[in-house]
Amino acid sequence: MLAFKEKIWIVATGIVIGAAGVFLVAQGNPPNMGVCVACFLRDTAGALGLHGASPVQYLRPEIAGFVIGAFILAFLRREWAQSGQSASGGVLVRFTIAFFIMLGCLVFLGCPLRMALRVAAGDLNAVIGLLGFFVGAGGAAFALKKGFSLGVSNETCSIASRRTNALIIPAFAVIILVLLFAAPSFIKFSESGVGVAHAPAILALIIAIVIGALCHQSGFCISGGFRDIVLLKNGWSFAGYAAIIVAALIGNLIVGKFNLGFEGQPIAHSEALWNFLAMALVGYGSVLIGGCPLRQLIKAGQGDSNAGLCIVAFILAGATAHNFGVAASPAGVPLNGKIAVIAGLILITVFVVFSRKAKTA
Repeated sequence: MLAFKEKIWIVATGIVIGAAGVFLVAQGNPPNMGVCVACFLRDTAGALGLHGASPVQYLRPEIAGFVIGAFILAFLRREWAQSGQSASGGVLVRFTIAFFIMLGCLVFLGCPLRMALRVAAGDLNAVIGLLGFFVGAGGAAFALKKGFSLGVSNETCSIASRRTNALIIPAFAVIILVLLFAAPSFIKFSESGVGVAHAPAILALIIAIVIGALCHQSGFCISGGFRDIVLLKNGWSFAGYAAIIVAALIGNLIVGKFNLGFEGQPIAHSEALWNFLAMALVGYGSVLIGGCPLRQLIKAGQGDSNAGLCIVAFILAGATAHNFGVAASPAGVPLNGKIAVIAGLILITVFVVFSRKAKTA
């Protein structure tokens, strides 16, 4: 069981994230998107020229801030450690699962963080997504209980090699900031749409660094909270997620941004089946790879190169979603998006089944 101090840190982290989500929208971020790791990685991929959807191109400083915040606190407390390097088979499976998690997020139109912020703003479509996420996370928890594993850490490579791998994502975060503030001509910035809606970069960066540090301190993880309810019958990890919703709900009521209903929600669609299935895919995959998109950023900042691999998969999937018509829009879910969600659920289930067979054998 978690100690009382750990419980307080988890809830405090949730409160800060929820409040920050409302505040960043007030400062310019897109509606109900004060914090969304999937959307921000998608925008970053666009700014780097990996996709051509001009309305969603901006180097989001929040992404860099989450990584840097976790890195700084871990380093100062001598908790930064090179880890990861799972067996080769586990690398490919992990990458594939992470890739489909991102596709699921972009069919739903948000990561688990944005799902909480949408719920707190009265978006009932996100409630459907929340139910799907819980079902998917529960299925993954059952798979873990039955022996699913992505492999053990491989320590055969040199310490220098492991350290280099662990520093790639923190270095990438710094590069993103340099490119954001230098704004060279090869970086693409939206002239209309979601990409032009952003809080002042310095402010967004500072807030994200604080959130990254808090997530390192508390071990906050959205999918982990759902997993622990199923496996450990422990709801305290989930309490942090509930705190996001409560804090953001209070904030939305104060600023007059609460709008209860299914229709007319900002940057959302009302196709209930695909909201449910898309977030079931996200919950399913996130538990299996050891964390939602936010948690992967935090773990990468802490030195986990497996998490770094997941971030690469997220970025490439964000580009793929817009290059191949997978991402949804307020108009609905395209056929390719529906195919991607079903394919992801089937493929991950195949991974789970074969993992169990291999363990039994």
